[in-house]
This record gives sequence, structure tokens and C-alpha cells, in this order.
Amino acid sequence: MPNRLETYRVEAYNTAKQSENKMHDDTVARRFGFEGGLVPGVDVFAYMMHVPLARWGRDFLSRGLIEARFIKPVYDGESADVDATEHNGLLTIEVFSRTELCATGTASLPAAAPAVSLSDYVAVPAVAERKPVSPATFEIGKWFGTTPRRWAGQDAADYLADIRETDPIFARESLGHPGLIQRVMNRVLVDNTILGPWIHVGSRMQLVSAARIGDEITARAKVTANYEKKGHRFVELDALVVANGMTPLAHCQHTAIFQPREQAAA
Repeated sequence: MPNRLETYRVEAYNTAKQSENKMHDDTVARRFGFEGGLVPGVDVFAYMMHVPLARWGRDFLSRGLIEARFIKPVYDGESADVDATEHNGLLTIEVFSRTELCATGTASLPAAAPAVSLSDYVAVPAVAERKPVSPATFEIGKWFGTTPRRWAGQDAADYLADIRETDPIFARESLGHPGLIQRVMNRVLVDNTILGPWIHVGSRMQLVSAARIGDEITARAKVTANYEKKGHRFVELDALVVANGMTPLAHCQHTAIFQPREQAAA
């Protein structure tokens, strides 16, 4: 029988109010029909990760599989309830805010992390000069890299506070939260082109090694799809996220609307 887990409640926080992506700005987001700036999808994903972490502990950080689809916005200061049901080793996760279903996903704990090879993923630097995005930017098969990022000391502590994560495992074992891997996936887009307002709509992440506080993290990402749907322009990425140039952390698929229909028609 399915087992319903205890609801995890978070007071959502918009960490990106000052970011380059103005979809997180109240004024701009309202022009796109939202009620205010969107809490980043990568942070809603981080809220969802609390549930499998509580269920499986450190093992999840080393080999857990989690995916999510973002359906409706979560807004700054609102409560987000993360509900989960476990059945046959699979967690089915839903995020509700203001009684609306905002995100869905699943998580599981494979018996072992799948083998991945660095040589299958091409390491390239981020572009030297970013140019305004167009449908041609994300040519299928093209490889993108990211500027290296590191979260250590106060930056690591601030990140945990921002996503409302209080599990002591991160400080106790000097581990990096896997939500940071998702932030690096977003940087595949941001480091390589000048975007207007854009929306992260879904991700799948197979963890293969636990990140450590202070790791230098980069992504090696290939464009696997670029298409129009209902007036929006979508891009899909397949990537290996790597620590210190040599340790695979996660195999990720990442989907975003890089040109919302209102922007594409402008």
C-alpha cells in the first residue's frame, strides 16, 4: 500500500529578485500574466529534494534520482507544501501553494549510481562574448560550458538559508546541496547568451557523487532539442555536471522556455 509521508512546509523565498532574468521581478512578471516575480524553479526543486533526503539520507546525495515539472508559479513569502507518497521504492512528490498544484515529480534510490564517462561529455568554456538569444543560438548538438562556480563558507550557509534547508548533514559532513547543481544547469543558458525573461520548466537529475562544500562546479551540456510549442521557444539540454574538472556529480536533463510567446512575438 502507498505510504503518505509527512508534509514538508516551506516559506518560499524569491532568491532572484535582482537577477538578470526579469521573470523574477514583480513588475515584469505581471506583464506576462503572473501575480508577481516567480520563485526560481531550481529553488522549488530544492524544496522537493528535502523529502528524499529525509527518507534516504546521505545515500540519496550519492546516487539518488529525482525529476520535477513546474506547472504554476510559487510566489515569494507564500507557503509551499511538499507532499509525498511512497510506493514500491518510488516517491511521488507534489508541491502545493495557495491550494494550487505548482510542481510534480518523483524520486527514487537506485541500488548503485550509474557509470558515467567524462569523455562522453565535451568540456568547452562559456562563450567569450554573449549575444542576444535567438532560435539559432541553441543549435541541436551544440556543446556549451559554464563559468566555474564555487559555494564555500558563508556562501554555502547562505544558500541553505535561502532554500530553507535545515538538515544538519550538509554542515556536519561538509557537503554541497544538490540544488546547487541545478543552479549550474541554469547557468548553461545564462553564461552563453543574453536572455530576456525566461522560465525553467522541468529537470531530471541522476546524482552520481555527493558534492563537497567548496567544489568548483561546471557543466558540460549538449543541446538535444529546440522547438516551438504554443508560441513558446523551448530548449532541452543533456549535461554532466562536474566537480573540480574531474569528478562527475550528476547527469542532468534540463528544459526551459528561453523565449516566452509574449517575448517571441515582440
